[in-house]
Amino acid sequence: MHNRALAGYPPAVSTSAGTRPGPTYLDAASLLSEVADELVVRTVRDAHDAWATRFGGYRGQAVTAAVCGGLGLGLRAASAGLAKVAETGVGPRLEDGPRGRFVSSAVNGLIGDRLVAERPRLAIPMAVRAGGRDVPLDTDGLAAAFPEASERVVVFLHGLCENESYWNRWRERTGTTYGELLAGAGWSPVFLRANTGLGLRENGVALSALLQRLVEAWPTSVRRIALVGHSMGGLIVRAAGAVAHRAERPWTGLVSDVVTLGTPHLGAPIARGIGHGSRGLGRLPETATFGRILDLRSVGVHDLVAGLAEDVPPLPHARYRLVAATVTARPRHPVGHVVGDLLVRVPSAYGRGRHGRHLFPGADVLHVGRTDHFGLLNHPEVHRALRDWLA
Repeated sequence: MHNRALAGYPPAVSTSAGTRPGPTYLDAASLLSEVADELVVRTVRDAHDAWATRFGGYRGQAVTAAVCGGLGLGLRAASAGLAKVAETGVGPRLEDGPRGRFVSSAVNGLIGDRLVAERPRLAIPMAVRAGGRDVPLDTDGLAAAFPEASERVVVFLHGLCENESYWNRWRERTGTTYGELLAGAGWSPVFLRANTGLGLRENGVALSALLQRLVEAWPTSVRRIALVGHSMGGLIVRAAGAVAHRAERPWTGLVSDVVTLGTPHLGAPIARGIGHGSRGLGRLPETATFGRILDLRSVGVHDLVAGLAEDVPPLPHARYRLVAATVTARPRHPVGHVVGDLLVRVPSAYGRGRHGRHLFPGADVLHVGRTDHFGLLNHPEVHRALRDWLA
């Protein structure tokens, strides 16, 4: 698994707001032009050539190649031109609206590792978020963002292709959110945003560094930390716990509770299926180009195939609370057993494999029926459980 931090690069953590120009819609348009050339034009050309070769070729191949070449050249030129204009900072920023933030988070989840290397303006740094902006990780910045900072801090980390606003989903239906619920119980909710296209271990290093800085700069002394991760967020939380700290007061010793919601601790079938599909399509020249499209998925998506196994042990002083969902009322229903919450099955969410393999012995588990993977972002049964677990 690629680890950018261990390869000599700094962890992808935002330490202060406003230290870099935010991406604009022109950046997104430039990327779209590049992707259109790489995925659409080249895919059509390669698939067309493969089929033509199989049937002996035909005279129009040269024409097709010329048309595709011209389209590709135009798209590449448009991409370069838009990128150059975007560097001036003109145009609306993606961060200025929910649609832009949605696009940014989704693209980072799909190709975020590539963005870090090729288009860093579009790459999301891991950061504390408040009011739609990154919060500086210093005492003044945190005090301004959290004027009623508590000694108890609950940190929320979203899943693949998501952002911090996903925790507000279905508020009109439930009347509240997890953050609001726990704020009323004396906790300070802290929401993070991450580039979920990076590898789990790389994001774990970034999260560990962020949490250490958060503890050291928090406006009051931190006595207790709870970590709540949805889907991939739970895996990143676990990866962060395995990072050693030489700090005088490491954050790991303050964690009392780890709550994972629909987290594929033992992998997600859909990620595994994408890998199988890619290999299957690659067996024939006529379909190999479509397989390459699936192979463009990020390291983060690749990491969901297996999850995190025994090489990342639980935090020794934390109580683990594992939440799984099924679209059926009962987890043992044939449909619910097979599809789980449509993305993650119950055994993986509980960290329970075959032959009695348990990643979290003694953990508390909760099954939520008749909901899907994203329903766990704001569900009444989880509200009740959080109230009890984090009393």
